[in-house]
Amino acid sequence: MSYTPLISKILLSFLISSTVLYRYGNWFRHRIFVTLTVLLAWFCSFLIIFALPLDIISTVYRQQNLTEISTVYNDSLESPVEPYGNLPERVFINLWRTVYWSTQFLTWLVMPMMQSYIKAGDFTVKGKLKSALVDNAIYYGSYLLICGILLIYLALKPGIDLDWNKLKAIASSASNTWGLFLLVLLLGYSLVEAPRNFWNNSNTSFKLTQYYFKAAKLSSDKCEAEETVDDVLESLQAISMVIRPGHYLYEPLETIMQKVPVELRDRMNRRQIPEDAPHDSPTEKSLIRLHRQAIKSLQVLQRTETQWSLLVEKIFESEDTLKNQMSRDRRFKRTFSKDSSKIRDYICSPTLEWYLKCLIAPYCWKLLAIVTGIMSVAIVWSEVTFFNVSPPLSLFAVFVNAAKANYDYFMIEVLSTFIILYLSFCAYSTVLKIKLLNLYYLAPHHQTNEHSLIFSGMMFSRLTPALCLNFLGLIHMDSHIINSHNQIQETSYTKIMGHMDVIGIISHGFNIYFPMAILVFCLATYFSLGSRFLSMLGFHQFVGDEEMTMDLVEEGRELIKREKRKRQRAEDSSNRRKEFNDRFPTTGRFRQTNTNDQSVRPDTELESSRIRDTYNRSTYTSDDIDTRFPPVEDDLDARFGASTGFGRNQNLDTRIADGYQSETRRVGIPPRGIFDDV
Repeated sequence: MSYTPLISKILLSFLISSTVLYRYGNWFRHRIFVTLTVLLAWFCSFLIIFALPLDIISTVYRQQNLTEISTVYNDSLESPVEPYGNLPERVFINLWRTVYWSTQFLTWLVMPMMQSYIKAGDFTVKGKLKSALVDNAIYYGSYLLICGILLIYLALKPGIDLDWNKLKAIASSASNTWGLFLLVLLLGYSLVEAPRNFWNNSNTSFKLTQYYFKAAKLSSDKCEAEETVDDVLESLQAISMVIRPGHYLYEPLETIMQKVPVELRDRMNRRQIPEDAPHDSPTEKSLIRLHRQAIKSLQVLQRTETQWSLLVEKIFESEDTLKNQMSRDRRFKRTFSKDSSKIRDYICSPTLEWYLKCLIAPYCWKLLAIVTGIMSVAIVWSEVTFFNVSPPLSLFAVFVNAAKANYDYFMIEVLSTFIILYLSFCAYSTVLKIKLLNLYYLAPHHQTNEHSLIFSGMMFSRLTPALCLNFLGLIHMDSHIINSHNQIQETSYTKIMGHMDVIGIISHGFNIYFPMAILVFCLATYFSLGSRFLSMLGFHQFVGDEEMTMDLVEEGRELIKREKRKRQRAEDSSNRRKEFNDRFPTTGRFRQTNTNDQSVRPDTELESSRIRDTYNRSTYTSDDIDTRFPPVEDDLDARFGASTGFGRNQNLDTRIADGYQSETRRVGIPPRGIFDDV
């Protein structure tokens, strides 16, 4: 008996959850209570996934000990060896009681209220709490509806007395029923789509076509988000003409203005509104509604711009890979230079990069697709047949039983961990890929907003218990779901979850037969029935044999060409400035005299003019530039001001002036010429 495996699982869960949160969130920008709540939700979910195999092997060991005691010992009977991670049952009981009810408290009470509280447009704590309760009426209503149906069922069933344990079982049953319903939908999609995506990743040309399609759709979403923000800014500007300092609504208006990035605020102030334009008298309710619209529109704009930036990088990388695959030089060449250190260039040379991306990577993607495809088939088969215990038809139950017979606890732990991790990957990776749930998006490089982080924490907390219970049924470790004539030792996890025997329609109905619907959803996903149906309704989906799909692919290709021309001009401009600085350094013995300074003045004016033209092109339309997308050199953090929590503030006019002054200071002030007054 050793606590080392459990402690290592706890540390591993905390390390993974904190690392993932650091990659997607921003600890210095987000509210501290949001960061801590999401970290706790992720940590508890990962802990359930990693610690459950230890509970399984401890349960198997206790069951085999009971079998040894109840049978006559002989020399041919092998005695079980205690596993290294075996712990007393009370340890897991206390662990699961703390972790499970903490996640349930977070996912059904704390995080929904927190999410609605953050996006509420009210200006007082009381008003925000009231709005949060109204917004969560649907969540609470669905949960209470399930609990009410179960209570009515138990009230009409004779011979059942409700006590505290049965009430906890009803609450657990309602939560797990909701999670199991969502889990089956997600697995029915991801068990087919995950291997198919891995296989498609090996085909760079096909993957690039999908990226072009996504670029066309995302561009329209981005244009719509910018138009929505413009409408909000127009409303704010109109109200600011009425509400002046001293007005009783001036302070709430300033609260809304602080949420608008400085760049967008300056653009709003530059607009000209006729003095005689009619203005409605604003009220507190109208400001609350406008505040809520401003928060939502800015979040959508930030999300779409983040998605666009990441998608453009993926497309450029795929285009470079496709070009290098047809190259005989066997040296990876990029269209745009990428900043890298000398150590990185030495470790990963262009030749090594070519072999990794153009030769080895396609075979690795195909191998991964084959492995995950086999896993998906095994899961679907086991979901359809896990209720049959004698003989066991579930493949995972067969494997675990074989390891039990050989007292191979290590193999049981490895199999359990691998299966649970694959189920978790399929379920969680699908949540943010479905278009209907695309209001939330996890973006790396600290670009995920608070609402998306809270949403992911809620999904983790709701799906993990149902996923683990479903896995225990697949390996025949939950006797209250499967009908077994043999006595099965219950895991500590199922004891804390509460037995569903008092609710027969769930324990012997929904929990057994509804997972079989995974087969139906998998077949629908394999033949793309859902995508074709949504395409018929007007929601554009990637269906290769449709004309609309090919039109969007061509549109996306043109958008990327335009983006590439913009980036190429920006890179050429940067190279010219660098060359100019190398030719005319500002310090040292290479500084030019006044005569030479006069000779380079036209170049300086040309560079300054080019800088202004560059910024003008990012502001005004032309035939060659699509201003729906921000300039490549504009970082997302610079685009969203500190008042909204999206980054630092920087005025466009100030940047232009600084750029002009920096170019002038490089060669000093030129002498006055005889034709300057002409």
